[in-house]
Amino acid sequence: MGQLALAAKITHVPSMYLSELPGQHQGCRQAAIDGHKEIGRRCRELGVDTIVVFDTHWLVNSGYHVNCAPAFEGIYTSNELPHFIKNLPYAYAGNPQLGKLLADAATAAGVHTRAHDATTLALEYGTLVPMRYMNADQHFKVVSVSAMCTVHSLADSARLGMAMRQAVEEQYDGKVAFLASGSLSHRFAQNGVAEQYLHKVWSPFLESFDHEVVAMWQRGDWKTFCAMLPEYAEKCHGEGFMHDTAMLLGTLGWDEYQGKAEVITPYFGSSGTGQINVVLPV
Repeated sequence: MGQLALAAKITHVPSMYLSELPGQHQGCRQAAIDGHKEIGRRCRELGVDTIVVFDTHWLVNSGYHVNCAPAFEGIYTSNELPHFIKNLPYAYAGNPQLGKLLADAATAAGVHTRAHDATTLALEYGTLVPMRYMNADQHFKVVSVSAMCTVHSLADSARLGMAMRQAVEEQYDGKVAFLASGSLSHRFAQNGVAEQYLHKVWSPFLESFDHEVVAMWQRGDWKTFCAMLPEYAEKCHGEGFMHDTAMLLGTLGWDEYQGKAEVITPYFGSSGTGQINVVLPV
């Protein structure tokens, strides 16, 4: 019935919003913004009706969760970086029907997941930043999935992704994009030197390893990457413990996936972290 039309690993760095504003950093993240706009353009071209975001800024301490309210609207300021993202207005339609299907399918696959449709739960900036550039005209409905999972296994997150794709294909009448919203290495710059690292990665080791990971993705060496993901997530400070990445690869077949990554926005450093926009062919 339904179709997974597009899958991507994306950045959501708050300096993208800062890049819009007048001042010394205006334009500094234009390449990342353009990458988001290109992914949004492709989603439109493919007929996507809903974008599902695996959001590494939605922290949960028990179970998995889907925010599928009928609508999202508000003015957002980041509690983490209030000097970067402040007073950001947003308004998007949700998709309760799809959100419930996704949660029920994951639960049936043994990964207990709750759908929240009657909720005042707001979106986090792992969803809001990409939607600002991909979905400025509110063309797409939005569903957000918790992906900063503090006491969860990456294997469960991969199973969740597999089940969610199956739900789309067997029970949903429409086309969906899945986005893993999070960085590669995620070691923030030490307090007091953050400005020196606005466009840099924290260490040569982290940057080199990130580049090797991107090369694996471009080669399609997913068996090697999936086998090393738990250690990579731990030793390279993966954002959200890289549950977003496990979920996304679950939707694509985990280590059986054979696609070769297409880099949309080349790798860049941001406040010590390693960032990229990559489309993974479905």
